[in-house]
Amino acid sequence: MSSRGKIPHWADVTLVPLFSVALAFALSAVLIWAIGESPWQAVKLMVEGAFGSSYGWGYTLFYATNFIFTGLAVSVAFQARLFNIGGEGQALLGGLGVALICLYIPWPHWSVALIAASLGAALFGAAWAIIPGYLQAKRGSHIVITTIMFNFIAASLLGYILVNVLRVPGSQDPASPRFPSEVALPKLHEMLALVGIPFSTVPPVNIALLIAIGMCFMVWYMLWRTRLGYQIRAFGESEPAAQYAGISPARITIYVMLISGGLAGLMAVNAVMGEQQRLVMNAVEGAGFIGIAVALMGRNHPFGVFLAAILFGFLYQGGAELALWMSIPRELIVVIQALVILFTGALDNMVRMPIARVFARRKRAG
Repeated sequence: MSSRGKIPHWADVTLVPLFSVALAFALSAVLIWAIGESPWQAVKLMVEGAFGSSYGWGYTLFYATNFIFTGLAVSVAFQARLFNIGGEGQALLGGLGVALICLYIPWPHWSVALIAASLGAALFGAAWAIIPGYLQAKRGSHIVITTIMFNFIAASLLGYILVNVLRVPGSQDPASPRFPSEVALPKLHEMLALVGIPFSTVPPVNIALLIAIGMCFMVWYMLWRTRLGYQIRAFGESEPAAQYAGISPARITIYVMLISGGLAGLMAVNAVMGEQQRLVMNAVEGAGFIGIAVALMGRNHPFGVFLAAILFGFLYQGGAELALWMSIPRELIVVIQALVILFTGALDNMVRMPIARVFARRKRAG
């Protein structure tokens, strides 16, 4: 019996991630102390910078919105035991879909443009994911290898399009023109002002946050309340048993990659349409890879993904405050983020096994 089987479900989704994060933070504190800074002051500054004001909350929620989309993309694929690590490229191509819709179609209002841009982002992301999905389903190509390769292909393709097609004439900046003002998404401070709640006007957090939360509910409903979701989970638990039950592995693989790629592509609504309001080379900023850690830490459940995305939003915003106000190099901030990913992902069993032994001893004693 595996160590996972010896742990109650509630402990698996709460204790294991909490202890993993605690170990990562403890090691980070040692590193901060080693360079002559106070770990307590660093933690205090990170918490205050990320949660101590509406300004901090705004940026934390903005980053979390990106991570919710990419985390959901990874978690849906992993329910079918498909490791889609191509969220970066799928989000990049989703940004291209957003840009084409916002630049070349006149829109009377942001609400109509938002619907069309969301569809465009999802379609472009899904189209980019369906190729590795088809290769896995029909040709046996490993999904990990193909999705990695397609990240680089997507970046090169987008670079070519930005330089040779969408770039503003006479500009040296590889970026598209700015979107028309009619498609600018309402920011969180504008929405909260309608109910009399003051909020900082600086952070780019926008209505895409509500779309991300809505996607959490929709993914949960799809996975646990629909026939397709049952087939996806059954396929992930045992492919031979699923085939015996009449579930087509090729069909499930393609469906899952379409959904996963569409979710990753939707991230561009927040980053491209909501923040930059134009398409730039690095609009995704690594969120596709962070989504892997978010999904792993959230145990591939939409509610867990939401909480893990908030944590990584805190790490990004809090880390920016550390780099700004303390003599801590930016590279160390990246190391702290990497430690959280390491302990919640690659070293998951190092935490799980001691917890499993504790529950096993309690069971024998009882």
